[in-house]
Amino acid sequence: MAALLGIVSPVTFTGKHPVNSRSRRRTVVKCSNERRILFNRIAPVYDNLNDLLSLGQHRIWKNMAVSWSGAKKGDYVLDLCCGSGDLAFLLSEKVGSTGKVMGLDFSSEQLAVAATRQSLKARSCYKCIEWIEGDAIDLPFDDCEFDAVTMGYGLRNVVDRLRAMKEMYRVLKPGSRVSILDFNKSNQSVTTFMQGWMIDNVVVPVATVYDLAKEYEYLKYSINGYLTGEELETLALEAGFSSACHYEISGGFMGNLVAMR
Repeated sequence: MAALLGIVSPVTFTGKHPVNSRSRRRTVVKCSNERRILFNRIAPVYDNLNDLLSLGQHRIWKNMAVSWSGAKKGDYVLDLCCGSGDLAFLLSEKVGSTGKVMGLDFSSEQLAVAATRQSLKARSCYKCIEWIEGDAIDLPFDDCEFDAVTMGYGLRNVVDRLRAMKEMYRVLKPGSRVSILDFNKSNQSVTTFMQGWMIDNVVVPVATVYDLAKEYEYLKYSINGYLTGEELETLALEAGFSSACHYEISGGFMGNLVAMR
């Protein structure tokens, strides 16, 4: 999901494509109902917490991720684990009113927040976004359909990372890029220590005010179980991408994987 917590699992696709009548696959639900309830419950405060916990810096990281995707005017692009829509809105500004953005997520409440935010925005480019409840490891799209794909804080927690990468590869057009933003699992002990300290002493206490301490305590464990930049590059190549480069940003606290199909 395009949010700092990023506890993501795929679910059944229920949306419809706006452009044509291509058949879409229905898939078996592979996430726990508990996780779905969790994200539906925290949806109303998600954006405020992201701003508060990152001191607004998440907007800079997301702009970087969208720029690295290579999305341009008129493109047809996909934002996976879109949450309340931050990356999708940024993508729509890149592709303009002549392009199209698909925002896919497993939380109906997060998608409802995204749709509400969209209705309050005046620029014509924001009308080119469609929100879909869907499955990150079994995407309901045809091969070679998108000019760019982004994912914010999602790959870290999908049930099968390799399969998710293969799906992103499948739906991308040849020569196009995927840009994946997430916490960085650093090889530097100082960075790892500071990440843990910030979560324990800043993130969790702030989340406690919103009665979300347990949800945000999970963050440190999910980062520990994630992949390093080198491992992410290897994963992308294994999925079929021709090249992959992982960039450490924000002092190594965050990372962005860019892979070319």
